[in-house]
Amino acid sequence: MKIVIAPDSFKESLTAVEVANEIEKGFREVLPHAQYIHQPIADGGEGTVDTLIAATNGQKVPLTVKGPLGTNVQTYYGILGNTPQSESQTAIIEVAKASGLDLIPKTLRDPRITSSIGTGELILDALNRGIKHIILGLGGSATVDGGTGILSALGVKFLDKNKQVLTPGGIYLKELDMIDTTQLHPLIKQCQFELACDVTNPLCGETGASQIFGPQKGADNHSVHQLDNALSHFADIWVKSGKEDHREKAGAGAAGGIGFGLMSILQATMKPGIDLILAITELDKKIANADLVITGEGCLDSQTLNGKAPLGVTRLANHYAVPVIAIGGSIGEDANKLLDNGITALFSITPKDLPLPTLLKQAKSHLYACSRNIAALYHIRPKSDG
Repeated sequence: MKIVIAPDSFKESLTAVEVANEIEKGFREVLPHAQYIHQPIADGGEGTVDTLIAATNGQKVPLTVKGPLGTNVQTYYGILGNTPQSESQTAIIEVAKASGLDLIPKTLRDPRITSSIGTGELILDALNRGIKHIILGLGGSATVDGGTGILSALGVKFLDKNKQVLTPGGIYLKELDMIDTTQLHPLIKQCQFELACDVTNPLCGETGASQIFGPQKGADNHSVHQLDNALSHFADIWVKSGKEDHREKAGAGAAGGIGFGLMSILQATMKPGIDLILAITELDKKIANADLVITGEGCLDSQTLNGKAPLGVTRLANHYAVPVIAIGGSIGEDANKLLDNGITALFSITPKDLPLPTLLKQAKSHLYACSRNIAALYHIRPKSDG
C-alpha cells in the first residue's frame, strides 16, 4: 500500500514537514508495512521556501536585510536543487521572510510606514549570484507599499515634485511625482520573475490591497482610506508615463500591492502559488500509483477552495482516481463544500473546546491521535473497497 502525505503547514503551530511526520507516525501505528511518501506543500505563503528547498535538495542562502520597519533581520532565501528548471538556476524567495507581519510586534504594526525593501535586498543578492529565474511567494506581508520598497532596492527611484527620494512606506506614495527606472539593476532583463499568489484582488477599491488586507496589518479605517488613495496615485503616475495599467489585474493587490509594482516594472508574471509548487515538486508522479493521499492545513473551510494547497493536491489525486483525506487544525461550518470538490473525507484534530493557545501548543499530539484513528478506520473499510 502506498500512501502520499502532502500537507501544508498548520499556521502558528506546525510546519508542513512536522505535519507530514505526525500523520505518518499515527498511520504507521495501524499500518506499519505501508509505503509512506512525504511531500510537504505550500501555496506561495509562509513555508514555501523551506518546502521547496527540502523537495529539491536545494540550499539556503542566509542574509541580513532591512525588516519592514527598517531594522536589520536575519533571514534567508532558497536556491532550488534538482528541479525541472535546473537548467537555469531558480531562487525561491518569500516576502514574509524579510517583510512579513510576524516580524513586527502587534503594538508596532502600521502598514502606512512599513517597507518591502528587505525583500528587494534578497532579490538583489540572488541576481548578483547569477540567478536567472526568481519565484517570489507573496503571502504574509506587513506592507502596503505597492512593492516600491522592493523596487527601490533594485535601483528604481520614487521622487516627489522636488526630485527628492520618497520616505519608505505606502503612505508617502501620495507625494509621488516621478518614477525613475534608469538605474534599474541591469541583470533584471536577464531574469524571469514569477509571483506565487493565492489571491486575485486588484490594487485598489473595495476588494483592493488596502481595504481587504490593511486591517489585518494594523490599519484603522482612516489609514485604509489613505493607503488606498496613495496606491491609486502610484498607479496613476505609472500610467501617465505611458506604461500599461495593471491595477485591475488579478493579484495586483497581493501583498499590499507588490503584485502591481512587480508586474508593472519587472514584467513579472502572476501564477497560482500552488500550481508552481506542484510543478516543481512533481507531486503528480508520486500520486499516480498511490492508494491514498492525505493533505491538510490549519483551517479547512470554503477559503481552501481559493487556490489553497489542499485543493491543488486534491485535483491531482482526482485526476488519478486516488481518494483524498484532508486533516485540519479546525474545520469551518462551510467546509462541506470541499466534499463537492473531490475530497473524500474531512477530519479535525481538535478534540474539544480549548483556548486557542492551548490548541496550538498541543497540535502535534492531537494530530498524531487523529491520524491514528483515521488509519484505524481506513484499515477496517470493507474489503470490496479495495
